[in-house]
Amino acid sequence: MATIRLALAAGAVALATAMVPQTASAQAAYPTKSLTLVVPAAAGGPTDTVARLIGESMGKTLGQSVIVENLGGAGGVIGMTRVAKAAPDGYTIAIWHIAHATAPALYDNLKYDPVNDFDHLGRITDVPMTLVSKNAIAAKDVKELIDWIRSEKGKVTYGHAGIGSASHLCTLVLMRDLKVEMVGVGYRGTGPAMNDLLGGQFDVMCDQTTNTTNQIKEGRIKGFAVTTKAKVSSLPNLPTLDSAAIPGFEATAWHAMWAPKGLPKEATEKLVAALQAALKDPKVIERFADLGTEPVAQNLATPDALKSQLTSEVKRWDAVIKAAGVKGN
Repeated sequence: MATIRLALAAGAVALATAMVPQTASAQAAYPTKSLTLVVPAAAGGPTDTVARLIGESMGKTLGQSVIVENLGGAGGVIGMTRVAKAAPDGYTIAIWHIAHATAPALYDNLKYDPVNDFDHLGRITDVPMTLVSKNAIAAKDVKELIDWIRSEKGKVTYGHAGIGSASHLCTLVLMRDLKVEMVGVGYRGTGPAMNDLLGGQFDVMCDQTTNTTNQIKEGRIKGFAVTTKAKVSSLPNLPTLDSAAIPGFEATAWHAMWAPKGLPKEATEKLVAALQAALKDPKVIERFADLGTEPVAQNLATPDALKSQLTSEVKRWDAVIKAAGVKGN
């Protein structure tokens, strides 16, 4: 009997020993399935373009497909609410932009805290914006465009991707600095807005180079100026608003990646590493350049840097939005 007991005990020890490396291996295997990348805007818009480039590159590093889920509406709140409530297991992530920082000022009953209810993974790119119009507008340069806007005395229409979106914020600052009013026409993303601008359904728009560069180059819309202090290499003929018409004007649509609060350490480390690898991917760099932008420096593509950026931007845009007296629907 003693011999049998010893044999059983030895077998149990061997089984337990065998299970230890298997368990560790299973834990180290993240990710074991495809990831969902939520884009809180319509397909075809600038953030969707950024997300698909980054998602494809990250998928190669992670060894799993990254599936983009477009969930637009309410200035990104619908999509980010979905992410905030998702399981913090590393399989749901989001790419969104500056609008994540404007939500607290715009929505009184926001169901999440942009800073404290998410894990911050890293910044991606700071996209310049462009002041554009439908081709029917007669203005030949940005000064003529501004003169025309002023002469219309509040009748000019502008498109945007929803209250609090980058395109909306840019135009709010533009109207503030010009001391003029325009009539806003909201969409569920600048993809649909661009379609209507091409069709001449409204007059002007302030939108990201990722959505306007090719349209300007192909002559389908008119480009008048960029909103950064420096000119944009992909649109060399466009002056800056700062130099040509409105001294001090600057607006960019920074993009970043978030996940639900409480990710496992391993998931965070692998996602951040995959994001940083994507920002060094030659294909991503080349495509970003074609669209008038570039990846941020690696020291900005970190959780701490993004949290600091977001906290600062929440305070900045709170003042702008309150001064404008706008609220989300």
